[in-house]
Amino acid sequence: MPKQLARRWLAGFGVVGVLLAASAIPAFAAPAAEDLDFYAKDVVVAPGGPAKGSNLFARTRTSTMEWGEYTVKVDRSKVAGFADVENADSNPCTESGAILTCKVVAEENDYYTYITMVNLVVRAKDSATPDQQGELKFTVTDAEGGSTTYQSTVSIGEGVDLAAIEQGLQLTGVLGGTLNVPLTVANRGEKAVHDVVLYFEGGYGFGPSKRYKNCEYSPADAFRHAFACRFPNTIEPGGAARLDSSFGFTVPTDDPAPNGHTGVAHWYTPADWEESQSFNPTRLGQQGTEGELRLEPVGPQSRSRQTDVNNQNGTTVMRLQVSGDQGAEVAALGTPATATGKVGATVPLKVGYVNNGPAAVDVDGAKDLRARTELSLPSGVTAVRVPMTCSSYGDWVPGKPGAKKYRCGEHKRLAQGEKIEYEFELRLDEAGTRAAQVRLTFDTGVDLNPANDSATITIIASADGGSENPGGDDGQGGGDTDGSLPITGAKAGLTAGIGGVLLAAGAVGFVVARRRKTRFVA
Repeated sequence: MPKQLARRWLAGFGVVGVLLAASAIPAFAAPAAEDLDFYAKDVVVAPGGPAKGSNLFARTRTSTMEWGEYTVKVDRSKVAGFADVENADSNPCTESGAILTCKVVAEENDYYTYITMVNLVVRAKDSATPDQQGELKFTVTDAEGGSTTYQSTVSIGEGVDLAAIEQGLQLTGVLGGTLNVPLTVANRGEKAVHDVVLYFEGGYGFGPSKRYKNCEYSPADAFRHAFACRFPNTIEPGGAARLDSSFGFTVPTDDPAPNGHTGVAHWYTPADWEESQSFNPTRLGQQGTEGELRLEPVGPQSRSRQTDVNNQNGTTVMRLQVSGDQGAEVAALGTPATATGKVGATVPLKVGYVNNGPAAVDVDGAKDLRARTELSLPSGVTAVRVPMTCSSYGDWVPGKPGAKKYRCGEHKRLAQGEKIEYEFELRLDEAGTRAAQVRLTFDTGVDLNPANDSATITIIASADGGSENPGGDDGQGGGDTDGSLPITGAKAGLTAGIGGVLLAAGAVGFVVARRRKTRFVA
């Protein structure tokens, strides 16, 4: 897949809560500062510890094809007494006392996207003391003089050093099998560590064997697994603690096999965990109910906020190889089989696929079957409503009306019998009988039955005029959708609703997709 395509797809998948009803894409002005949403993570730093980045991202909440020019002022006065905050970009901004000023010129146009406005690096002063805290104030002004502000927090913590004893694990498993995985954390620093958080994120094969009361988990239907567990332990310098023997992973019975999965476990102080969630929160669900996971001591054994001064040694990387022989078969869907209406009317279409099993699909494994749905439209019809999970072919713009070919896809695990569908709305422009083609393509994996990877939708437009909705008869009349897909005709407009930032599994995709290349002018 081309680099541009991958980036734009990630950007399209990350948009949450977007409603689209447009028949054309008008030329929009650059978004005003007040129409932007901003994100910059809070940071906790310690004297003698590593510097941390705090980048200001912006996202437009209105429809736009271009970003404008903006002036960003960073007021560092509230943190100047205990932390140094500097511009990390290769093109320096101007400084006047505690104020850092940058002019931001976006070099790339995009459609519903993020740009990085300022790259900052934060270091604690040697004289800083734990629990000092202040705010960075960002003021963004657009070319018309409108402005808005955003704040993030800089805190001083007590420096500690949590280290994972198992730096790398090679695991083997079978479908439905359970793996006992002892994970151990040690205190390599000179101060006692008060409370720890274990965060795990990995492929579908790493199914939690139990769901504990002191852990929060990703949704059960997620294509990857993630959880965070909190422990009230105090670990003295030189001490260590290990998860109790009940902890482990169970390979799902519908995992494609053979398969390979990678997982990462990382130990955090509570302050560092909160920092990681302040900007790009992990999508975790409710707490478990199956008892409490314990962290048991295995070595010698005024509480301020603490931050890990060596976050490179707190991670365990696991690689799981699952044996077996199990694949999946998917079939293309296109409904209704025949869509009819008068010229000028709009008709709904649903395209997608069903997983006929036996393995689950789109589970992010090495042998995963990952399908995309392509819709090719004939002449004489126009797509006036397009899902944001579908991009126009060639320029790869999510949700763009008016194209003749679309590719649709999203990370959504499908078990056997489940389906995924994308709802379009077409305007009938010319009389006649035509055919829309649905075809499945695959990023990875091999379909067990390629014969049903395509479908045809017949479109019949009658010439007796009018723009009224012709009604429908359970997919044969083509004009009715029982209220689930409103008929809007040739209405132009685009409305974005602001939802969550990232999927649990989209943490990496979020940064890759939204860190737009920008040019800073002093």
